[in-house]
Amino acid sequence: MNRLIKSISFIFHPIIMPLLAVIFYFSKSPRFIPEGFIKSKLVSLTILSVLLPILVYFLLKTLGKTHSIYLKTTQERIIPLGINCIIIGLIVLRVFPIDQITELYYFFIGVLLSNLTCLALAISKFKASIHMIAVGGVFMFFMVLSINFSININRSLALMAIITGAIATSRLTLKAHTIKELLAGLAIGILPQLILVNYWL
Repeated sequence: MNRLIKSISFIFHPIIMPLLAVIFYFSKSPRFIPEGFIKSKLVSLTILSVLLPILVYFLLKTLGKTHSIYLKTTQERIIPLGINCIIIGLIVLRVFPIDQITELYYFFIGVLLSNLTCLALAISKFKASIHMIAVGGVFMFFMVLSINFSININRSLALMAIITGAIATSRLTLKAHTIKELLAGLAIGILPQLILVNYWL
C-alpha cells in the first residue's frame, strides 16, 4: 500500500501535468490541426516542461540546493519555482503564442500565475501543494474545454476527479502536506484558469 501511495505522487508529478493537458487538447479539439504542427509542439513542450526541469533538478541537487524531487521545504522550492516560471514564460512566448492556439496560450498564462503565486508563498514560508496546483489547473482546463467545444467528456472529468482525490490522499498519507496546504494548492491551480476564461471562452 505504501508503494502505491508513493507511486501516485510520482506518476502524477506536477512537471507532466501541463503536457497531459496539451495532449488532451489536441485529442479533443474539433479544429483541424496539422499532424506535423502537433508533433513539433509536443516535442518542444516535452523538452521545456519535462526534460529541462529534470536537468535543472539534478544540477541543483549536485550543488546542494535541493534534496528531493518533491521539494519538501519552502527553501528548496524558491530556486526551482523561479526557474520554472522562466521556462513557462518561454513556452508562452515561443511554443504557444496567442496568435496560434488561444486556449493553450491562456492555459499556460494561468500556469505561470499559479507558479508565481506558489513562489511568493514559498518566499513567505508557506508550502502550498504543487501537486494540487498542477492537477487543479488541468482539471479546470478540462472543464472549460468541454464548455468551449460543446463536447461530452464526462468520463475524462470523472477520471480527473479520481486522480485529484488520489493525489490529495497520497500527499496526506505521506505527511507531505496538511489539509490547509492541499486546499491552498487546489485553489491556486483552479482560480487563475477560472479567471482567464473571460479572455478566451
